[in-house]
Amino acid sequence: MSEVRVRFAPSPTGYLHIGGVRTALFNWLWARRHGGSFILRIEDTDVDRNLRESTSVILESMRWLGLDWDEGPEVGGPHGPYFQSERLELYRAYAERLVATGHAFRCYATREEVEAARAAHEARGGRDFRFVSPWRDGRRPPPHSDAPYAIRLRAPRTGSTGFVDLVKGRIDVPNEQQQDFVLLRQNGLPLYNFACVVDDVEMGITLVARGDDHVVNTPPQLLLYEALGRTPPRFAHLPMILGQDGKKLSKRDGAVSTTEYRDAGYLPDALLNYLARLGWSHGDQEVFRRDELVALFDWSRVGATAARWDPKKLAYIQAEHLRALSDARIAELAMPFLERAGLRPDRRTLEAAVATVRTRAVTLVDVADMVDFYFREPPRIDEQAAARFLVESTRAAREELAALLETVEPFDAATLEARVHQWLQQTGRSLKQVAQPARVALTGRTASPGLFEVMAVLGKERTVARLRAADPRPSQLTSTGG
Repeated sequence: MSEVRVRFAPSPTGYLHIGGVRTALFNWLWARRHGGSFILRIEDTDVDRNLRESTSVILESMRWLGLDWDEGPEVGGPHGPYFQSERLELYRAYAERLVATGHAFRCYATREEVEAARAAHEARGGRDFRFVSPWRDGRRPPPHSDAPYAIRLRAPRTGSTGFVDLVKGRIDVPNEQQQDFVLLRQNGLPLYNFACVVDDVEMGITLVARGDDHVVNTPPQLLLYEALGRTPPRFAHLPMILGQDGKKLSKRDGAVSTTEYRDAGYLPDALLNYLARLGWSHGDQEVFRRDELVALFDWSRVGATAARWDPKKLAYIQAEHLRALSDARIAELAMPFLERAGLRPDRRTLEAAVATVRTRAVTLVDVADMVDFYFREPPRIDEQAAARFLVESTRAAREELAALLETVEPFDAATLEARVHQWLQQTGRSLKQVAQPARVALTGRTASPGLFEVMAVLGKERTVARLRAADPRPSQLTSTGG
């Protein structure tokens, strides 16, 4: 096999969405599996839709995902520049070469003439309008010597154009359905199909993997490869990702910026794992490490039918990836979310706190929320919980418990549990009578990690202090309504 060279070529017209990430991932996996090159190219010739900040968001997203590129922005490479807007002279040279070889022609039709022809076609009940330029056959002269023109491909009228898609199989399109599409507009800007082919030729791309909304673009692009006398790359068109209702993926389903998943506390490996499984499979395995995906990915296992977004499956995979991390690593990743909440815990205590919540958390945001009470003085106390448990009838037990805990050594979960149960037997109380008032006093919540684990992480001084200060001031209370 010749060197694998693949590319991901987003347009900076918005954020990097989930469908784009999956396309980038499949290309990246193929390059990494075969020791090839993964190229990032920014297709920014749509000046009306380009957003200045979108390129930086795309690069930021790719870096967070760990989809490193071998050539492209910020990296460079032998086939740059990697922004199409900086390659306009190259497109002009290729277009003029096609004119010189008779595969393209200069078309002097104005936009008004093209629209008039379209309107006449539709008035006759016609469909699938294809403009037939009066300059196609070369017999009609330019309107005047300096008349502006576009350059169009002279598409064949007979035969067919086909290819074998690595996902969809054989696809053939009759050439009578092709049209003399524009390569360069009158303003010198290239259209997508032309710029894409020129760049793929210049960059030595061996496989084009993209969404199946691009299937319609492949036959015209193949005509360009033929006109240029170049061997086309292989093609793989990925099925769409649909929402839970079977319709186009919406923001409600998950079609949001990649950075939103980062900010919501997802792990990049978990998100990539889930996206890999949207359209690709390896038996019944659901959870994959990144190196496993690289080793196993193959186009033969990519399905041809659309996949449906499943937030529950994403949450499951995210949780599995989170639990595979050490307490120290989770603490490191959760720290920015705690800092965002105004907390700066010491790492040793944070790692101990993480150990008490890791089996119940799904995202890093969950981790930060679940350990918040360990580091906030005083903890935020739920109003309804306080009204139920931090009452006069539980005061005596809370004060006695605090006095007992002052005598416990060592102050670890096992010793605490044994001493508290001994005390309960001696006083005739049940754990049920004491546990929830103590839990709310220590954590501000009715649901928390194990009570004795919480005490051990808080330490003796803070545990005793919180039990004794458990009758909350109004500023400590938080409403369960959010």
